[in-house]
Amino acid sequence: MRTGEPLPAVGEVLAALATGLWHWDTATELVTVDAEAARLLGLPAEQTTLTEAKARARLHPVDWNEIIAVVGLAVAEGTLAEVRIRIMDEHGRIIRVVRSRSKPSFDPEKKSFQLIGTLQEVTEPTPGTPAGRSAVTGDWRRSREAFLLDAGRALAEARSTEEVLRVAAGLSMPGFSPDGLAVFSVQGDRLTIIGHHGHQPSDGPFSHMSLETDYPAAEVVRTGRAVYLSTPQQYKSRYPVTWPLASSFGRSSWAFLPLTVAGRTMGAWMAAFAYPVTFNPDERSVLTTVARMLAQALSRAGTAETERALTDGLQRSMLPTLGPQIPGMSVAARYVPTGGGLQVGGDWYDMIPLPGGTPSGGGRIALVIGDVQGHDVRAAGLMGQLRIALRAYASEGHRPDAVLSRASRFLHGMSDGAPDEDGALDLRFATCLYVEADPATGTLDIARAGHPDPAIRMADGTVLARPTAGGLPLGIDPDADYPTTRITLEPGETMLICTDGLIETGGHDLESGWQRIRTILEDHKGDDLEELADALVQGVHGPSSHHTTGPLADRREDDIAVLLLSRPGEGHGEALFVPPPVRRTMLSVAQAEPERVAVARQQLRELLHDWPSTDQVDSAVLLVSEMLTNVLVHTDADALLLAEVQGELGGRRMRIGVTDNSDALPHKRRPGELASSGRGLMLIELLADAWGVDPQGEGKSIWFELYESDGSASGSG
Repeated sequence: MRTGEPLPAVGEVLAALATGLWHWDTATELVTVDAEAARLLGLPAEQTTLTEAKARARLHPVDWNEIIAVVGLAVAEGTLAEVRIRIMDEHGRIIRVVRSRSKPSFDPEKKSFQLIGTLQEVTEPTPGTPAGRSAVTGDWRRSREAFLLDAGRALAEARSTEEVLRVAAGLSMPGFSPDGLAVFSVQGDRLTIIGHHGHQPSDGPFSHMSLETDYPAAEVVRTGRAVYLSTPQQYKSRYPVTWPLASSFGRSSWAFLPLTVAGRTMGAWMAAFAYPVTFNPDERSVLTTVARMLAQALSRAGTAETERALTDGLQRSMLPTLGPQIPGMSVAARYVPTGGGLQVGGDWYDMIPLPGGTPSGGGRIALVIGDVQGHDVRAAGLMGQLRIALRAYASEGHRPDAVLSRASRFLHGMSDGAPDEDGALDLRFATCLYVEADPATGTLDIARAGHPDPAIRMADGTVLARPTAGGLPLGIDPDADYPTTRITLEPGETMLICTDGLIETGGHDLESGWQRIRTILEDHKGDDLEELADALVQGVHGPSSHHTTGPLADRREDDIAVLLLSRPGEGHGEALFVPPPVRRTMLSVAQAEPERVAVARQQLRELLHDWPSTDQVDSAVLLVSEMLTNVLVHTDADALLLAEVQGELGGRRMRIGVTDNSDALPHKRRPGELASSGRGLMLIELLADAWGVDPQGEGKSIWFELYESDGSASGSG
């Protein structure tokens, strides 16, 4: 072509370059191709218009999805859409690979794309060759960006050094993946390998060397600059001393990069390749970015591991060891810190020998469990001081109510007026449950300060929440009163006391969380108290609790503290959970506590949870409510409920009695239709299988019995 002559038509130029032209309108769903583009698509070499479906049938399905993604990205960035496409024949076989370059535009009114682009056949390079790693199209660049995003996400999510090294070992870089990796760390004036991939465990000649060694990783740490070695000859000429050791690994190229955080080089990262790599600017950019992300991840993981070790050691140093077992009783305990933050909190437990014990360790003991408000260092510090104070008050010989009263006054003085970081008052309180146990008799004296009630697992597996009197949490009112409740732990029974973390972990509230704990206690088989403690923690803190959440899914996680106290079954050595002949519960209802009548009804239903006749259970609950109410209304005395289930399954007997210290005996009356009272004994006579009134030295006891039926009748009487 001579100077000054007109330029040839665009179509002629494209045809001379074996490049096809195509146009795609997503609004009409039509694709127009010229003769060369049609040939590249495996069609007759003539200009034609195809439906979108026909054009799509000529492309590999995976590549079609990539086209859609690349077009959207190009429109958003205002760049060209460039992608490699595999062309398929009618039998699904790949006939060629083409490169598509187009300039997409978006019509907001029609909400459609228009693309005008070119198609050009490319030769698929052999994997592992330099051509296979070169950026023939924009695919490699986009693959690099996707790789860096994925690697950054994975490294950011790694929470320990081990996880970071595992992620680093699994990195697969686009077009030039190394087959040998090593991470070096600086310890004093030595360089050591903390993780590697692609080497045998015995391949460790560089695992412990001086920073002055003539070795690439040592030079990188000394200078803070990367070292790239494209050939074995370069390695041998620059590092002749250590080359004989490196040559045995059979690598062809190496990259050593500094791991730098906040201007400090903390180590080095080596990527070794089995084939030659030129380390062009794009490849060096990828390696440098990965090294920076790896350094940040290792720094975060190291800091997190140090914090976890510090806080875990702090928390556990404040918790006691239970020491030797108590003669006549068994104790097990567990503590699990919260999964977030500093992993410190205010939960604690303690076991305190009380004055008057024998040299062999016999005598009364105190079990304490509590939770200081908060999940920070201050909560942990207050917890440690409060635990020491409680131990001191208990060791002085004070009763449970006096111990908690003194502890409340102590905590109120500790937190009153203490400012937080912003200068505001940081008032704290603590819940607590204090149990004084007599191993010889099984008597438990319980004082409670805003803490969840204890639960009793009976010898036959029945679980009851044991309501106890209580007062305000510690630290709120320095003059608060804490009444004491006495219960008896029968042979074969186990008491559970815990913090609310055991109940509410996994998104549960107090009601649904208690049902979960109760199920675990009832379903546990065996006589090992340690296994039961593990089952409780695993049941609420294991993977299942994160998939089966309760009704309050947004409730934050909390520390968990658990204490189990068991009294072995009589005549069975140290065996636990041996079914005794009697299942029993006892509850007092004071004149000033009429609301405890509802608690008594609930206790009775839990005691009769496996009674086959629901009508008999309803009858028993009705009669108990009537008997307790009569005591509160017609006497000035308090009432004591004692309920027992005796016998073998299928032939059991339920005996329920209400005792008061009034000498006035009840009398049967014939109330009129509109009378509001006088039906108590009539109901007992009608619904019970047997009943009676037993005068006592002071007061009386009204009792009734129901005999187990198959559930088809409402009971005799």
